[in-house]
Amino acid sequence: MTRLLEDNEMVNQSVRKKICDLLAHIEEKNQIAVLYSCESGSRAWGFESLDSDYDVRFIYLRPAIWYLSVEPKRDVIEVTIDGEIDISGWDLRKALHLMRKSNPPLLEWLQSPIIYREKISCVDRLRAIMPQCYSPIACYYHYLRMAEGNYREYLRGDEVWIKKYFYVLRPVLACIWIERGYGVVPIEFSILVDRLITGNPLKHSILSLIERKRAGDELDRGPRIPAISDFIDREIQRLSAIGELPGARLPSQSVDRVFQQCLIEVYGDIIEPISLPDNGKAHTSG
Repeated sequence: MTRLLEDNEMVNQSVRKKICDLLAHIEEKNQIAVLYSCESGSRAWGFESLDSDYDVRFIYLRPAIWYLSVEPKRDVIEVTIDGEIDISGWDLRKALHLMRKSNPPLLEWLQSPIIYREKISCVDRLRAIMPQCYSPIACYYHYLRMAEGNYREYLRGDEVWIKKYFYVLRPVLACIWIERGYGVVPIEFSILVDRLITGNPLKHSILSLIERKRAGDELDRGPRIPAISDFIDREIQRLSAIGELPGARLPSQSVDRVFQQCLIEVYGDIIEPISLPDNGKAHTSG
């Protein structure tokens, strides 16, 4: 069963229709089946502004014969529409390979609150193996590197890029979430804030900043916000010195099984019979 989510009020109706039409066009042009499509980026995180782009991500599957090739083939599809909609997708085999590595963006996609299309049974299989694939150490260092990089580039000094607070705060909170053993990091920023931030001055500053961004404030360069900057300064220093965290690796047989089950469900028999010409000659060795 494939579900199109047309009742999601988080996306404008006309934009949603445009995205669904684009997905249908991508399917037809590339001869693929889109298993899952969602919003990623600031709209999924929950701190979009009035002019935020739409970052659409999808997972797709090709007929079995496509995978039976000696030569490597491109397993990513990318489309940009008028600078407003950015669409990119990963082949299911690529997605499963990355899931075994506990790829944080993929784990986030599968938790997005904005879903455009979902082949429920296939996506349920992907979500079912997420906890087994989840590696705290892999995700932790992904988010820590993101936080440190954005911090160095945008938040040093007395004057900072105000909107970039979100792009440091979110990975910092993700690291704290992992450190406390809460499991796979949720994609929604509000869940991280509600569970991890208890101090009123800090929480008030963060929520006020979200409202400013959603209201369309420019949020360009400006003076530091003391409560947020002090928290980030302290936590990045502390998190950078944390000890070892556990890893995880799902057996390849389990991932292979998900891939095969999705292939069979979408396309039927995995490999159609191939008739080879009979020239009457037997080949022997020795």
